[in-house]
Amino acid sequence: MSGGAVKPLEWRWRPRAEPLPAQAAVAWGAAARGLHERLLQLPQEQQVGLSAMAARDLLVVTGEADALPWVDGIAYAGPTPEAPGLWLPTVEAPDLPLDLIARSLQREHPKRQPLLLWPRPAFVLPLDRLLPLSVELLARIGTHWSGARA
Repeated sequence: MSGGAVKPLEWRWRPRAEPLPAQAAVAWGAAARGLHERLLQLPQEQQVGLSAMAARDLLVVTGEADALPWVDGIAYAGPTPEAPGLWLPTVEAPDLPLDLIARSLQREHPKRQPLLLWPRPAFVLPLDRLLPLSVELLARIGTHWSGARA
């Protein structure tokens, strides 16, 4: 066996024949800010069962499909039954076997499950740091975003 570097997997995204059931709302930029505003308007009883995490221009909210809010520009994701621990867009999938991709990503992100794999912008996001949605969490996200713009 040679000591060469392992070649990273390459794939293309293709439309799904059957959409995955949505269990996450994924939004960037203006859509993320719109989703944040929409979440702030939800009555507390509608926040129960939702979890969220944010990055600089990204907001991810997970929960049951009928509880996920909608705003213009949002996209949806869900866990894939073919590869437990791998979440994908509801309407797209890689053109390689999902279990192969999941194993490759798990080697790159050990102990970080589940993983959201996204096409545009291309990224892998561990979803293991989601927190229950609350007014306090939304305030922290808003403060983080305000500081990130400075």
